[in-house]
Amino acid sequence: MWIKNKIDFRPKLFTSLKDYSKERFIGDLLAGIIVGIVALPLAIAFGIASGVSPEKGLITAFIGGFIVSFLGGSNVQIGGPTGAFIVIVYGIIQNFGVEGLAIATALAGIMLVVMGALRLGTIIRFIPYPIVVGFTSGIALTIFTTQMKDLFGLSVGKMPADFISKWIVYFNNLHTLNLWPLLVGLFSIIIIVYTPKVLKKIPGSLVAIVVMTLVVYLMRRYFGIDSVQTIGDLFFINASLPQPEPISFNMETINRLLPSAFTIAMLGAIESLLSATVADGVTGDKHHSNTELIAQGVANIVVPIFGGIPVTGAIARTMTNINNGGRTPVAGLIHAVVLLLILLFLGPLTRHIPMACLAGVLIIVSYNMSEWRTFRSLLKNPKSDVSVLLVTFFLTVIFDLTIAIEIGLLIAMFLFMRRMMETTSVSVTRDVLDLSNESELLHQEEKLIIPAGVEVYEIDGPFFFGIANKFDGVMQSLGDKPKVRIIRMRKVPFMDSTGLHNLESLFRLSQAENIRLILSGVNPKVRGVLTKAGFDQKIGSENICGNINEALEKAENHVLK
Repeated sequence: MWIKNKIDFRPKLFTSLKDYSKERFIGDLLAGIIVGIVALPLAIAFGIASGVSPEKGLITAFIGGFIVSFLGGSNVQIGGPTGAFIVIVYGIIQNFGVEGLAIATALAGIMLVVMGALRLGTIIRFIPYPIVVGFTSGIALTIFTTQMKDLFGLSVGKMPADFISKWIVYFNNLHTLNLWPLLVGLFSIIIIVYTPKVLKKIPGSLVAIVVMTLVVYLMRRYFGIDSVQTIGDLFFINASLPQPEPISFNMETINRLLPSAFTIAMLGAIESLLSATVADGVTGDKHHSNTELIAQGVANIVVPIFGGIPVTGAIARTMTNINNGGRTPVAGLIHAVVLLLILLFLGPLTRHIPMACLAGVLIIVSYNMSEWRTFRSLLKNPKSDVSVLLVTFFLTVIFDLTIAIEIGLLIAMFLFMRRMMETTSVSVTRDVLDLSNESELLHQEEKLIIPAGVEVYEIDGPFFFGIANKFDGVMQSLGDKPKVRIIRMRKVPFMDSTGLHNLESLFRLSQAENIRLILSGVNPKVRGVLTKAGFDQKIGSENICGNINEALEKAENHVLK
């Protein structure tokens, strides 16, 4: 009963099967097969670009995709590896090895499960849009950069991890450019771009891989041109069922990998919920965000046990699923089975795929991820949004995605607090109080006379730690000491502990100076904070008034005594 009441876990698969029909199965079957074919080149490309072997990308796609569809909170979500993770995964492997990646992914999975269990699915949506666009565009540029070696066929050894050093190496080795890989890559890009204009159902990336793999195979066999590297030249393809391997956790490694795990979790949550939200807009359905986070978390806990990389919802594959008739999680399950069958029976053929062709696929992925039009439009926004956008973008490109997200969020929070401070004001009134258009009044007087020796202060906005110092400044700037201070709080929606502390300090100061303090128009939420802290007993409940008329009447009676 506690779990039922506390954890929002309602997999869509089980509800969708209640009224399942043959017609719906046929639609899911066709969509699942097509999405599986679409996912094939992307899974291979993302695996290699992330620094693991190509079958690891396929393993991630079918195991992660199966779990996301089986346990997920969206009817049409397709899970698997995505381009957004390439940068962070590659960096983890460079610094901590494949074992470190497994630990970081599993930790991220645990974080996602906890986030879903705590019903934080809706909170993720409040991450500022400039941060999302900033790191997405930064990732896109980074992915583009990583593909230059294979696209131009450069003879370079081990590549450095950081963005600037990569380009220095590229320019220093430009003389090793190989024309054949460049032509393969460029023709792959052309095929991917123009295939949708001719073939609506077949993905351009798959056509490019099939065509260019055949071309390179013929070039090698009949013309002796073997300068175009293929997957088989660099990797051994293990076309068999993956075997589970235990993940060894220790506190030292966990402490070092927690920031990276947090980045994976946040990135996975943002991308999967964004994908599910976009899908809802197309299908008219409504996903369960907390269930989706739990499903993504379970997938990321299980996948690294089989050597896979992080999993999240994939917008492109989800939209492909919708456009081809998929309407229940059964389509996602079929897509996973298709990928498994491809790995088992066609896995050895993937060794002939040219690396330059995969570079072309990822260049198109990076272009689609870049959101350059959105990026350009955001540059016209207020300076605070632009600063968050640019800081997140450049930190992602030049340094690290983990740093970019953390600092981007920190800057966004500080800017938000500054905006809150700017919108909250503190004013003081003597002699006459203008009451026009106020809902707090008992009568419809346009003006109220403030008795001599009484001052009325009004806080307009939330009374939190950012505004508390502004309130202190107003109080200290006043020379004369009144007999009564009325604090109007009708426009204070909430109060934090710092605001409460300042109010208590003002009360003690007023007591020491024999000044009576009266609160006016306190809403129930703020009054609850005062009551919980015992402040109502200190000030006296008679000094917490429902409206300004009552407060002024009490003040006048006190002055006349």
